[in-house]
Amino acid sequence: MNQKIKNILLSSPPSFFRRVLERILHPRVSSIQLTLAVSGLLVCFYNTAFWSELWKIAAASQQSWFFLASIFLVLLVFINFCLSLLSFRYFIKPSLIIILFVAAFAAYFMKTYGIMIDRSMIKNILTMDVGNVSELLNVKMLYFVVVLGVLPSLVIVRVEIRHYALVKELFMMLGAVLTSLVIFVVVLISFYKDYISLGNNYNYLRHLINPVNSIYAVVSFVKKTVTSGNVVVRPIGEDARLETVGREQSKKRLVILVVGEAARARNFSLNGYGKKTNPLLEKEDILNFTNTWSCGTVSTLSLPCMFSHFGQEAYSDAKAERHEGLLDVLKRAGVQVLWRENNSGCRGVCDRVEIQMPGRQESGARGRSPGEDGLCVDGECQDMVLLSGLQSYIDHIESDAFIVLHQKGSYGPAYYRRSPPAFKAFLPECTTNQLQECRTDELVNAYDNTILYTDYFLAQVIDLLKKNGEQFEGAMLYLSDSGESLGEKNIYLHGVPYMIAPDEQKHVPFILWMGEAFAAGSRLDKECLRKKIDAPLSHDNLFHSALGMMRVKTAMYNKELDIFAGCRQ
Repeated sequence: MNQKIKNILLSSPPSFFRRVLERILHPRVSSIQLTLAVSGLLVCFYNTAFWSELWKIAAASQQSWFFLASIFLVLLVFINFCLSLLSFRYFIKPSLIIILFVAAFAAYFMKTYGIMIDRSMIKNILTMDVGNVSELLNVKMLYFVVVLGVLPSLVIVRVEIRHYALVKELFMMLGAVLTSLVIFVVVLISFYKDYISLGNNYNYLRHLINPVNSIYAVVSFVKKTVTSGNVVVRPIGEDARLETVGREQSKKRLVILVVGEAARARNFSLNGYGKKTNPLLEKEDILNFTNTWSCGTVSTLSLPCMFSHFGQEAYSDAKAERHEGLLDVLKRAGVQVLWRENNSGCRGVCDRVEIQMPGRQESGARGRSPGEDGLCVDGECQDMVLLSGLQSYIDHIESDAFIVLHQKGSYGPAYYRRSPPAFKAFLPECTTNQLQECRTDELVNAYDNTILYTDYFLAQVIDLLKKNGEQFEGAMLYLSDSGESLGEKNIYLHGVPYMIAPDEQKHVPFILWMGEAFAAGSRLDKECLRKKIDAPLSHDNLFHSALGMMRVKTAMYNKELDIFAGCRQ
């Protein structure tokens, strides 16, 4: 050992160790070192979902280790490039702490539920009501936030950053930015073909790069919201009118559309599922369209899409916001339109028609009334609340009417809250929102109980229409906004980008019941319709089929998309 070092250790050990301890407890680094350290931390510990998916792709496509190592380097220098732009005095620490917390939350949701974060997901999260948000809170989330958010943030707070004169700091920042950019470009060029192939075949991977995905999605959402300004909604179907020929002796028409939430066709016994999840509907004379597909995998996209005239291929949020939809056309034609809500809103679909929120306090507060025949408890209303008081409304209908009932349905992760005790037929069920803590059979049981309760709810809607058969030609449509993943391929809930989303999130139930008077008044051949139950259908059919059901004439109507058109005599 060097004699000088030995003398220091022997002569004043307390002083030496004090200095070492002080360096540990009060580290002193440059802004460049800090951003690089945080970049490495983010790439290694906050991107487990990305690395897990990339590992599967690499195993299947036999990617080289050099290419995989280059991806690590590309992510490191790219994130460091972004963070270096924030490395200004008084700004760097708050920025890094915010980014760490954003990344911690994103890491939790991606790892726990297998979701990907894009603008649609951000919009869905920001438009949730308080009750839906609270169901996502749990101990595991707290663990992620503490370990990946709080602890590294405390270290950053304790770090002493060596600051220099303004000009020198600017040159240092510029040097870090340029160095990161050069390495980034060189690596991309070196593996150009590999990155092009990866991007073309697995484009969705960008939604897993944390926290770039979250920050980009938030910025994109905010930018779109701000730049949209005061949206002018363009009227459509201005020529809409009710058909009058042959209606002199007919009754008023009443169609009830039940919009389901996160119900997947696979778990309906009507579609061959092993458990009896539809015992009541199986006794009804219904038409169950078995091959129906959603427009999207999140409500913020699917709801406005299914009520628009654009269809999935031409649909965009911007178009939907700037054009009226199905309910507006029906209202313009003279149909009495009502939207009843038991979820987190209609996403703009019902903005210009009458809205009722049974179970909400009359004061307009967001809380739930404890009344409604005990259907609302602890801020949660069961879907049967949608029928509470509806008969009174029906008694005062003066024309043809179209009523939409928006269910809470099978909204997760707290599936056990969606069904009351009397409908816990499948046990044991998962009774937590931490889905990974439950066995697969418990999770599926909890979900199946929500489908069983939906079966009961739909049967009650049919009974209501039968009860009013003397006054109305009645019909019911049931169509879910999206499906749901229950752990298949380690994916939960919904919201995966449509292009790569599993069928469980896109294949949805579509059920029709119509009274004899409705069928006769519409000159519909039920046997003809039964031949269509396995035909490929989608949310695109709703707009035109509803116009046909309500006998609305307009140039907007497309006969090819009306499921009833070929069966009218």
